[in-house]
Amino acid sequence: MKAAGLLIVFLALYGCSGKPYGIDTNITADSALTNRVYVVSHGWHVGLVIAAEDLNLSIPGLKERFPEAEYYELGWGDEGFYQAREITAGVTLRAIVWSRGTVMHVVALPVSPVEYFAGSEVVDTCLSAEGTDALNRYLSNSFARETANNLVELERGIYGDSQFYRGEGRYHLLNTSNKWVAKALQSAGMEIAPTFRLTAGSVMGHVVENRSDCALKR
Repeated sequence: MKAAGLLIVFLALYGCSGKPYGIDTNITADSALTNRVYVVSHGWHVGLVIAAEDLNLSIPGLKERFPEAEYYELGWGDEGFYQAREITAGVTLRAIVWSRGTVMHVVALPVSPVEYFAGSEVVDTCLSAEGTDALNRYLSNSFARETANNLVELERGIYGDSQFYRGEGRYHLLNTSNKWVAKALQSAGMEIAPTFRLTAGSVMGHVVENRSDCALKR
Protein backbone atom coordinates (compact mmCIF):
# COMPACT_ATOMS: atom_id res chain seq x y z
CA MET A 1 0.00 0.00 0.00
CA LYS A 2 2.86 2.35 0.84
CA ALA A 3 4.45 1.73 -2.56
CA ALA A 4 1.14 2.40 -4.29
CA GLY A 5 0.79 5.66 -2.36
CA LEU A 6 4.28 6.76 -3.35
CA LEU A 7 3.49 5.98 -6.97
CA ILE A 8 0.36 8.14 -6.84
CA VAL A 9 2.34 11.02 -5.32
CA PHE A 10 5.04 10.60 -7.97
CA LEU A 11 2.51 10.67 -10.79
CA ALA A 12 0.78 13.70 -9.28
CA LEU A 13 4.06 15.60 -8.99
CA TYR A 14 5.12 14.84 -12.53
CA GLY A 15 1.71 14.62 -14.13
CA CYS A 16 1.63 18.12 -15.57
CA SER A 17 5.26 19.10 -15.08
CA GLY A 18 7.67 19.47 -17.94
CA LYS A 19 7.72 21.73 -20.95
CA PRO A 20 5.80 22.61 -22.96
CA TYR A 21 3.53 23.77 -20.16
CA GLY A 22 -0.23 23.86 -20.55
CA ILE A 23 -2.01 27.21 -20.78
CA ASP A 24 -4.07 28.12 -17.72
CA THR A 25 -7.29 29.62 -19.05
CA ASN A 26 -10.71 30.73 -17.81
CA ILE A 27 -12.94 29.83 -20.73
CA THR A 28 -16.61 30.53 -20.06
CA ALA A 29 -18.99 27.62 -20.52
CA ASP A 30 -21.39 29.64 -22.67
CA SER A 31 -18.77 30.68 -25.26
CA ALA A 32 -19.79 29.83 -28.82
CA LEU A 33 -18.02 26.77 -30.18
CA THR A 34 -17.02 27.69 -33.73
CA ASN A 35 -13.53 26.30 -34.42
CA ARG A 36 -13.02 22.63 -35.18
CA VAL A 37 -9.92 20.71 -34.09
CA TYR A 38 -9.13 17.09 -34.92
CA VAL A 39 -7.21 14.27 -33.25
CA VAL A 40 -5.89 11.46 -35.46
CA SER A 41 -4.61 8.09 -34.24
CA HIS A 42 -1.44 6.62 -35.71
CA GLY A 43 -1.57 3.53 -33.53
CA TRP A 44 1.08 4.25 -30.91
CA HIS A 45 0.60 8.02 -30.84
CA VAL A 46 -1.91 10.70 -31.81
CA GLY A 47 -1.54 13.88 -33.78
CA LEU A 48 -3.43 17.17 -33.45
CA VAL A 49 -4.89 18.83 -36.55
CA ILE A 50 -5.88 22.49 -36.69
CA ALA A 51 -6.88 24.81 -39.53
CA ALA A 52 -3.85 26.58 -40.99
CA GLU A 53 -5.55 29.97 -40.85
CA ASP A 54 -6.02 29.54 -37.09
CA LEU A 55 -2.34 28.85 -36.43
CA ASN A 56 -0.58 31.03 -39.01
CA LEU A 57 -1.14 34.21 -37.00
CA SER A 58 0.60 32.71 -33.97
CA ILE A 59 3.37 30.93 -35.91
CA PRO A 60 3.92 32.85 -39.18
CA GLY A 61 6.99 30.72 -39.94
CA LEU A 62 4.68 27.84 -40.79
CA LYS A 63 2.90 29.82 -43.49
CA GLU A 64 6.28 30.68 -45.02
CA ARG A 65 7.22 26.98 -45.13
CA PHE A 66 3.76 25.68 -46.12
CA PRO A 67 2.02 28.45 -48.09
CA GLU A 68 -0.67 26.16 -49.56
CA ALA A 69 -1.65 24.31 -46.37
CA GLU A 70 -5.32 24.10 -45.44
CA TYR A 71 -4.61 22.28 -42.16
CA TYR A 72 -1.58 21.38 -40.07
CA GLU A 73 -1.07 18.11 -38.27
CA LEU A 74 1.29 18.57 -35.34
CA GLY A 75 3.07 16.10 -33.11
CA TRP A 76 5.70 16.41 -30.37
CA GLY A 77 8.21 13.80 -29.27
CA ASP A 78 11.77 12.67 -28.59
CA GLU A 79 14.19 13.88 -31.26
CA GLY A 80 15.96 10.54 -31.63
CA PHE A 81 12.85 8.36 -31.66
CA TYR A 82 10.70 10.60 -33.84
CA GLN A 83 13.36 11.12 -36.51
CA ALA A 84 14.71 7.55 -36.48
CA ARG A 85 14.55 5.67 -39.79
CA GLU A 86 14.37 2.39 -37.89
CA ILE A 87 12.76 1.96 -34.46
CA THR A 88 14.85 -0.33 -32.26
CA ALA A 89 14.73 -1.23 -28.58
CA GLY A 90 17.76 0.99 -28.00
CA VAL A 91 16.15 3.99 -29.67
CA THR A 92 13.00 3.49 -27.61
CA LEU A 93 14.89 3.12 -24.32
CA ARG A 94 16.96 6.25 -24.95
CA ALA A 95 13.77 8.22 -25.65
CA ILE A 96 12.21 7.14 -22.35
CA VAL A 97 15.28 7.41 -20.12
CA TRP A 98 17.94 9.60 -21.79
CA SER A 99 16.08 11.95 -24.11
CA ARG A 100 18.45 14.63 -25.40
CA GLY A 101 15.67 16.90 -26.59
CA THR A 102 12.41 17.05 -28.49
CA VAL A 103 11.09 17.93 -31.92
CA MET A 104 7.87 19.17 -33.42
CA HIS A 105 6.60 17.37 -36.52
CA VAL A 106 4.40 19.47 -38.81
CA VAL A 107 2.52 18.09 -41.83
CA ALA A 108 0.75 20.37 -44.30
CA LEU A 109 -2.62 18.94 -45.32
CA PRO A 110 -4.18 20.17 -48.59
CA VAL A 111 -7.56 18.65 -47.68
CA SER A 112 -9.50 17.89 -44.50
CA PRO A 113 -7.86 15.41 -42.08
CA VAL A 114 -10.82 13.05 -42.49
CA GLU A 115 -9.97 12.78 -46.19
CA TYR A 116 -6.18 12.89 -45.80
CA PHE A 117 -6.11 10.20 -43.11
CA ALA A 118 -8.91 8.11 -44.63
CA GLY A 119 -7.40 4.88 -43.31
CA SER A 120 -6.98 6.11 -39.72
CA GLU A 121 -9.29 6.93 -36.83
CA VAL A 122 -10.02 10.67 -36.80
CA VAL A 123 -12.23 12.41 -34.24
CA ASP A 124 -13.11 16.06 -33.94
CA THR A 125 -14.31 18.47 -31.31
CA CYS A 126 -15.08 22.19 -31.34
CA LEU A 127 -13.49 25.07 -29.49
CA SER A 128 -14.46 28.61 -28.65
CA ALA A 129 -12.44 31.56 -29.93
CA GLU A 130 -10.81 31.79 -26.49
CA GLY A 131 -10.01 28.11 -26.53
CA THR A 132 -8.50 28.36 -29.99
CA ASP A 133 -6.34 31.29 -28.89
CA ALA A 134 -5.09 29.33 -25.87
CA LEU A 135 -4.40 26.29 -28.05
CA ASN A 136 -2.43 28.43 -30.49
CA ARG A 137 -0.30 29.78 -27.64
CA TYR A 138 0.36 26.26 -26.34
CA LEU A 139 1.37 25.07 -29.81
CA SER A 140 3.58 28.11 -30.34
CA ASN A 141 5.27 27.52 -26.98
CA SER A 142 6.05 23.95 -28.07
CA PHE A 143 8.53 25.20 -30.70
CA ALA A 144 12.06 26.22 -29.76
CA ARG A 145 13.21 29.54 -31.21
CA GLU A 146 16.49 31.05 -32.40
CA THR A 147 17.63 34.41 -31.05
CA ALA A 148 15.68 36.18 -33.80
CA ASN A 149 12.55 34.25 -32.67
CA ASN A 150 12.64 32.09 -35.79
CA LEU A 151 11.68 28.42 -35.78
CA VAL A 152 14.60 25.98 -35.90
CA GLU A 153 14.19 23.74 -38.96
CA LEU A 154 15.66 20.24 -38.80
CA GLU A 155 15.14 17.29 -41.16
CA ARG A 156 12.29 16.81 -43.59
CA GLY A 157 9.28 15.11 -42.04
CA ILE A 158 8.06 11.54 -42.17
CA TYR A 159 5.29 11.74 -44.78
CA GLY A 160 3.67 14.18 -47.16
CA ASP A 161 4.82 17.79 -47.17
CA SER A 162 6.25 17.84 -43.66
CA GLN A 163 9.07 19.24 -41.56
CA PHE A 164 10.75 18.60 -38.22
CA TYR A 165 11.48 21.57 -35.96
CA ARG A 166 13.38 21.86 -32.70
CA GLY A 167 10.92 21.48 -29.82
CA GLU A 168 10.71 22.63 -26.22
CA GLY A 169 10.95 20.28 -23.26
CA ARG A 170 12.18 16.77 -22.60
CA TYR A 171 10.44 13.52 -23.44
CA HIS A 172 10.21 10.83 -20.77
CA LEU A 173 7.93 8.08 -19.53
CA LEU A 174 5.53 10.57 -17.91
CA ASN A 175 5.81 13.27 -20.57
CA THR A 176 4.89 11.55 -23.82
CA SER A 177 3.66 12.63 -27.24
CA ASN A 178 0.14 11.58 -26.29
CA LYS A 179 0.26 13.57 -23.08
CA TRP A 180 1.40 16.55 -25.14
CA VAL A 181 -1.87 16.33 -27.10
CA ALA A 182 -3.86 15.96 -23.86
CA LYS A 183 -2.22 19.14 -22.51
CA ALA A 184 -3.10 20.88 -25.77
CA LEU A 185 -6.77 19.91 -25.42
CA GLN A 186 -6.82 20.94 -21.76
CA SER A 187 -5.31 24.31 -22.71
CA ALA A 188 -8.09 24.69 -25.28
CA GLY A 189 -10.77 24.22 -22.63
CA MET A 190 -11.54 20.49 -22.73
CA GLU A 191 -12.01 18.84 -19.35
CA ILE A 192 -9.21 16.30 -19.60
CA ALA A 193 -6.59 15.35 -17.00
CA PRO A 194 -3.29 14.86 -18.87
CA THR A 195 -1.58 12.92 -16.06
CA PHE A 196 -2.74 9.47 -17.15
CA ARG A 197 -3.20 10.18 -20.88
CA LEU A 198 -0.01 8.44 -21.91
CA THR A 199 -1.39 6.21 -24.68
CA ALA A 200 -3.09 6.96 -27.98
CA GLY A 201 -6.17 4.99 -26.96
CA SER A 202 -6.64 6.94 -23.74
CA VAL A 203 -6.61 10.27 -25.59
CA MET A 204 -8.84 9.13 -28.46
CA GLY A 205 -11.34 7.53 -26.10
CA HIS A 206 -11.65 10.70 -24.02
CA VAL A 207 -12.19 12.90 -27.07
CA VAL A 208 -14.85 10.54 -28.43
CA GLU A 209 -16.71 10.58 -25.11
CA ASN A 210 -16.40 14.33 -24.49
CA ARG A 211 -16.44 15.94 -27.93
CA SER A 212 -18.48 19.09 -28.60
CA ASP A 213 -20.38 19.99 -31.75
CA CYS A 214 -19.72 23.23 -33.58
CA ALA A 215 -22.21 26.06 -33.55
CA LEU A 216 -20.91 26.90 -37.02
CA LYS A 217 -19.52 24.29 -39.40
CA ARG A 218 -15.99 24.84 -40.68
